[in-house]
Amino acid sequence: MDIFNRYAPFIQDYIYQNGWESLRGVQVAAADVIFNTDQNLLLCASTASGKTEAAFFPILTLFSEEPPASVGAVYIGPLKALINDQFLRLNDLCREAEIPVWHWHGDVAQSHKDKLLKKPSGILQITPESLEALLMRKHAFIPKLFGDLRFIVIDEVHSLLRGDRGGQTLCLIERLSRLAGVNPRRIGLSATLGDPEAAGKFLAAGTGRGTAVPKIEAKGIKWRLSMEHFFTTPGAAPSADESNESLPALDIKTDTAPENADPGFGYIFEHTRDKKCLIFVNSREECEAVTTTLRGYCEVRHEPDRFLIHHGNLSASFRETAETVMKDDEQFMTTVTTATLELGIDIGRLERAFQLDAPFTVSSFLQRMGRTGRRGLPPEMWFVMREEQPEARAMLPETVPWKLLQGIALVQLYAEERYVEPPRLDRLPYSLLYHQTMSTLASSGELSPAALASKVLTLNYFRRVSREDYRLLLRHLLETGHIQRTEEGGLIIGLAGERQTNSFKFYAVFKENEEYTVRSRSEELGTIVMPPPVGEKIAIAGHVWIVEEIDHKRRLVYCDQVRGKVPAYFGQCPGDISTRVLERMREVLKEDKVYPYLMKNAAARLSEARSAARLAGLTHESLINLGGNMWCLFPWLGTYAFLAMERFLKLKCAGKLGLSALDSARPYFIQFKMKASKEEFFRVLSEAEREPLDPMELVYKGEIPIFEKYDEFLPPELVRKGFAYGVLGLDEMKTRIRSWEIPGGAV
Repeated sequence: MDIFNRYAPFIQDYIYQNGWESLRGVQVAAADVIFNTDQNLLLCASTASGKTEAAFFPILTLFSEEPPASVGAVYIGPLKALINDQFLRLNDLCREAEIPVWHWHGDVAQSHKDKLLKKPSGILQITPESLEALLMRKHAFIPKLFGDLRFIVIDEVHSLLRGDRGGQTLCLIERLSRLAGVNPRRIGLSATLGDPEAAGKFLAAGTGRGTAVPKIEAKGIKWRLSMEHFFTTPGAAPSADESNESLPALDIKTDTAPENADPGFGYIFEHTRDKKCLIFVNSREECEAVTTTLRGYCEVRHEPDRFLIHHGNLSASFRETAETVMKDDEQFMTTVTTATLELGIDIGRLERAFQLDAPFTVSSFLQRMGRTGRRGLPPEMWFVMREEQPEARAMLPETVPWKLLQGIALVQLYAEERYVEPPRLDRLPYSLLYHQTMSTLASSGELSPAALASKVLTLNYFRRVSREDYRLLLRHLLETGHIQRTEEGGLIIGLAGERQTNSFKFYAVFKENEEYTVRSRSEELGTIVMPPPVGEKIAIAGHVWIVEEIDHKRRLVYCDQVRGKVPAYFGQCPGDISTRVLERMREVLKEDKVYPYLMKNAAARLSEARSAARLAGLTHESLINLGGNMWCLFPWLGTYAFLAMERFLKLKCAGKLGLSALDSARPYFIQFKMKASKEEFFRVLSEAEREPLDPMELVYKGEIPIFEKYDEFLPPELVRKGFAYGVLGLDEMKTRIRSWEIPGGAV
């Protein structure tokens, strides 16, 4: 009651109008920190627990008592859809108190933005990319806009902790605070954080304040979870009465999918009928393909189209149409989506979520599951795992149902350990360093090298970057025309730099998918997204090809069929999968545990895989002989430690072991031919691991491993260094090799 009485009267009225009988734990904890301390705040609570209201109830109370003279709070959301959703929610709350709520992103009308520029006030909701644009294009307005800024609220903060976008957000907050002469308190909101203490330190960087991370007791929630498996061979989809005890049999038709439908898609088609559902997929391309297939089924059955699509490359009108329809409880539509509907946005009484194959992280699984289970319903997710039927003569690693194992591992890690991936905060962000350098110059105009360094290199996120590295970057940018020197010795944006900074795509630090046309001489082979470097392999049109030349301006790749051997390309890693997930996948194969959420096909496929793994020795051996001199290594390492292992084998061990024809299915296994014995393999790896190893030694000779969006504009030395020290997971790789010193090579 102390907290309730502290709230402004209009907040109390809002609580009464919504029929809340008591405040939630997250609301009490947030208000205590905001009202009674000067600390930053990190709120970790389950999806739909009321984190947004918990943060804004005390903020709005303080604003009603002492109105800010400018924008008083900035809300940073990772997605436009989330901004739009929260805009409507906050407007209802603030209207009575006459506290304006503004939103600002690429789809917002200029007239709305102009009103804010004329009379800065209230709360501004914005994406990181739009905040970048605001700092670049409205530089002179920043002191007026934010001169009395008191709070910055970062929603879904976990989504910003494993890449350049989070670093960009932190840099933008620091730049804005310096320009406006303020030091606002930071409030992070998240439902899925693996290491809240580390995230709290990240959130507080540069503020001179600590971060309070209150422990909030969560109510036990019962999941409704199922996982089914299908081979992609067309045939009748399984009947609904094959559900196990975790999901009761469903009284719906079983003949709704077209004859010869893909069984997995047919299963989804049946079980979305007369329901409001989401279907999560792991890529934009897959999103388009699944939507087209399901709409095709509607057409074949002469039924109205009941499928919508939502991903980041769609126009605003398509995205907002899907969001609006999904919020209407009277319309039973299903939306196929990527991560764009994974975060925050309330899409009403959603009955069921499907996940096609396994997501990459426990965090993503929890976020997607959390889209359901609102308004009194239990969270409900149906996994649909698909794979091609292994050929009769397929080698062992190709017969393992990797996606099924991955899905089980993600569920079990959280159910058993409450494990969520920790943040990755130890990278060398040279690509972002280029971006923030160019953004700072574009907004400031001419700066001396020392002044530029003082503005950029002092940003907390670049604390691991040396002054020598920054001098190297500036010299390279001068040589390539991205910046140029004035007669007075200052630095300004150069012609090459203007081509970048003048494009709206510059505001984002993540790569956009762009298709390249692949050609061999005069023949066009098809298209791919993000080609590998020259000299690496691609598979297209039923053959393997070596990239001979890339024309980035015209988006063309020239290649020739493979002759000889080349090192496998590191790129296009299948998501940021942690080592703990791979280790739990191995435990799934080893144990006899029955998982209650596995449906009939999935349980049978797992049983078959366990039996085959035991017969082959895969449950206790990491190196398996596939016949003759062909071997397969199962390192059970996450994406970036697996990359390090690949390179370690090729560059440090291949000569001594007589390795050839290395071929990887990242991050699951590495196949190769070997002249040495199994005992020699582990001895050589153990000896090589004990020798001093500079990460730069795992970069191929002449390689420039483009990994982040702006790596192509960096000096090659920094690209290699950023990859070696910031991407490759050497520590986990070395720990795994040391574990193999146990007799028999067991992990």
